[in-house]
Amino acid sequence: MKNLNEDIKTGNFKQAYLLYGEEAYLKKQYKDRLTKAMLPEGDTVNYAYYEGKGINPGELIDLAETMPFFAERRLIVVENSGYFKNAVPELADYIKTMPVTACFLFVENEVDKRNRLYKAVKDKGRIVEMARQDEKTLLYWIAGNVKKEGRQIKETTARYLISRAGTDMENLEKEMEKLFSYTLGKEEITVQDVEEICTTQITNQIFDMVEAVAAKQQKKALDYYYDLLALKEPPMRILYLLARQFKLLMEVKDLAEKRYDKSQIAKTVGLHPFVAGKYMQQSRTFSKQELRRILEDALDTEELVKTGRLNDVMSVELFIVKYST
Repeated sequence: MKNLNEDIKTGNFKQAYLLYGEEAYLKKQYKDRLTKAMLPEGDTVNYAYYEGKGINPGELIDLAETMPFFAERRLIVVENSGYFKNAVPELADYIKTMPVTACFLFVENEVDKRNRLYKAVKDKGRIVEMARQDEKTLLYWIAGNVKKEGRQIKETTARYLISRAGTDMENLEKEMEKLFSYTLGKEEITVQDVEEICTTQITNQIFDMVEAVAAKQQKKALDYYYDLLALKEPPMRILYLLARQFKLLMEVKDLAEKRYDKSQIAKTVGLHPFVAGKYMQQSRTFSKQELRRILEDALDTEELVKTGRLNDVMSVELFIVKYST
């Protein structure tokens, strides 16, 4: 993203951009920033937007061939087209020789790096993956947003907000807006504020799913899984979060056995003390050998899916069934 920010800052733009990945918030932010930087405000004549599958590539090429109207360039934004998963040879060939007066901005969820269009955009322009951000980055981002509002938030409270609201930046932004309205007139945002106004997201559901697995409540555990699938959570992300949960439980269990108290465990593992207490309680339902075996099995399951030997939805279901029986 550093190079993308540099392009926006200097105004030296490439002729083709591809923004892809799971983090919808970042994709939208950079799509809007690039559009604003490339075109004067209110210029709708030299801007075109296409969305969804079934877009005619010939129409895009014809538009790119049309000279911009009293402007340096024509910007064509194409979102969720599926072009980078399917063959679009005419567009891939065209991008190699397209005029300097046109710019393509593609925004996609998934890509195939072997795709001809992907390679053409890479040669001609810039490709940036907007992946889910790590916890450290999210903490800095939350702190920055809180500071802009003239408020304060402790790091432990920000961590608790993430554990409750999840790591999706778009959702976190909405939860922060709710917090800012709810705490109007207060200087500091507290854990209690988060508990009272913020919606519980996937991480808490994962915690409850592990709780059901530990209690051998198979139906309950599977119900949580089906609910997450209904919310369009990818099975492999659910497996990743399950594995992350079990890894945290193993770390917490190890520290608890070393006589660390709740606050020490919270500080060492990077959890809010409130959350650490819940993890300590949950870790008691598993032995270290069980946790190690579960983590190894999660890795094996991921490999089976990635090598095409097992369906992703079924693989996670079998994983849950195995440990909740």
